[in-house]
Amino acid sequence: MEFKFTPEQDVFREEVRSFLKQELPEGWGSRPGSLSEENHEFGQEFLKRLAPKKWIAPAWPQEYGGLGLGLWEQVVFNEEMSYQRAPLLNFAATGYLGPTIMMYGTDEQKAEHLPGITSNHVQWCQGYSEPESGSDLASLQTKAVQDGDDFVINGQKIWTSQAHYADWMFLLARTDPDAPKHKGISYFLIDMKSPGISVRPLINMAGEDGFNEVFFENVRVPRSGLLGELNRGWYIATTTLDFERSSSSGYPTSLRTLEELTKFTKETKSNGKHLIQEPLVRRQIADLWVDLNILRFLSYRVVSLQSQKLVPNYEASIVKVFNSELGQKLAMAGLHMLGLYGQLEPESKYARLFGQFGRSYVTSVGLTIAAGTSEIQRSIIATRGLGLPRG
Repeated sequence: MEFKFTPEQDVFREEVRSFLKQELPEGWGSRPGSLSEENHEFGQEFLKRLAPKKWIAPAWPQEYGGLGLGLWEQVVFNEEMSYQRAPLLNFAATGYLGPTIMMYGTDEQKAEHLPGITSNHVQWCQGYSEPESGSDLASLQTKAVQDGDDFVINGQKIWTSQAHYADWMFLLARTDPDAPKHKGISYFLIDMKSPGISVRPLINMAGEDGFNEVFFENVRVPRSGLLGELNRGWYIATTTLDFERSSSSGYPTSLRTLEELTKFTKETKSNGKHLIQEPLVRRQIADLWVDLNILRFLSYRVVSLQSQKLVPNYEASIVKVFNSELGQKLAMAGLHMLGLYGQLEPESKYARLFGQFGRSYVTSVGLTIAAGTSEIQRSIIATRGLGLPRG
């Protein structure tokens, strides 16, 4: 394998960089993003500038609002966007719901939902986790009962990112309570304006309200909202999770952060010498750079499989574990190297590196839980990747 991009892909990378330099405010990429209302509004404006270029999902087919670019061009695009910390909202739709609809949706569902995503007219959220169904997602209890041409949904979802902004939700609900837990689940596409839906914010440790809990009380969903076959939703959901865990944006995000931390240790003195001269700091920085490059090539392996029309499974779990644990490792290392100043809020004039490590330290706690815990991922790797028996 040639570990480099083609000249055409390099030209595309420069085009994306030039666009970002022009469209993002000066100094935007130097500051960590947050889930503030102001940043969300800017993100919506930013996506409106991407839509005419068909850059919201450039690898999607042209009939659905993409450019039909190859997967490696999508990688180039994702790397530049993530490196500059561009506000790519609605990634649940572009990154994993849209491809799932392309695989399992009817022609009518594709025509109804996909153009709205690439035009940025419709925002989506994911309704998977429940208060008693997180790692064991298949034990979910939200019910959908068929009533004529509709399904009536009752239950609750939790940790639903961006539900307070979403127009639609893709949701798992139990449609056969007597079937084994993996075989009685269906996959629904639900209009969030439907009567009976209520959304309540959940504040995380960083004081942000990106998460929500969502309640469903006799919510009616037409049969056209059923994606794929009745009671086969679990298998569709695992495809969505594979797309989610396959994201190639983790590497460039950590790359930018590690570059900033490395520069800080080279420029900042403690006890008369630069931090990078401290043996412990130097070893930590070196280890992080090694891990980062491992993540890069693990991510490229997943893309290589996708380019061969294969759906990565345990390979995606490997990326997910490594990416989420590297994010926590990087946050902890940065907080320690910055010392007490690293704990200050971004608004403080004494905060170092814009307070990003104090914030990432608390927000990274959930990285090894979201999209399936590290324990679940390791179980997938063991059974499906290594062929080990189930414990």
